[in-house]
Amino acid sequence: MTPMLMRQLYAYDRWANRRLLDIVVALPAEAVTRDMGPQWSAPTLKGMFAHILGAQIIWLGRFRGESPTRVPGDADFADLDALLARGDAHERDMQQFVEGCSEADLAAMVEYKNTRGDAFNLPLWALLQHVANHSTHHRSEAATMLTLIQGSPPLTDLMVYHLVASGQVKG
Repeated sequence: MTPMLMRQLYAYDRWANRRLLDIVVALPAEAVTRDMGPQWSAPTLKGMFAHILGAQIIWLGRFRGESPTRVPGDADFADLDALLARGDAHERDMQQFVEGCSEADLAAMVEYKNTRGDAFNLPLWALLQHVANHSTHHRSEAATMLTLIQGSPPLTDLMVYHLVASGQVKG
């Protein structure tokens, strides 16, 4: 994994999250906090995006040598505005981190502990890929929730991102 590919992966991740969040922001508040049932990783749209953000926050902390003991979640954000504000700040932090990674940084082993305190180590590139892939999984759940609430949301495929980013299609 090269630094350029990692930067592109995280640009895509920000774009895809934003693409769905723009739909969520336009929904009535009751739709954003509607309990969609226990079958989801988080039962509400707000909770799903809080989970995506919370996971990214703890992983960035781990990359910086911290050992968070819990994942921030829905209850850590009073409302969607608070979630968006924290998300904007985190996106800047994550972008700065990813843009600062060299090939040697990406190849370096990261020693970290999960929230139970179990120790692991993997190369930074693999962990960064995991974080972006984790977002993809939960975005798919959020997209399904949005489909149930109001109809299918816009595509968040990687290819669509590249077509939008290259100006070949409108975003």
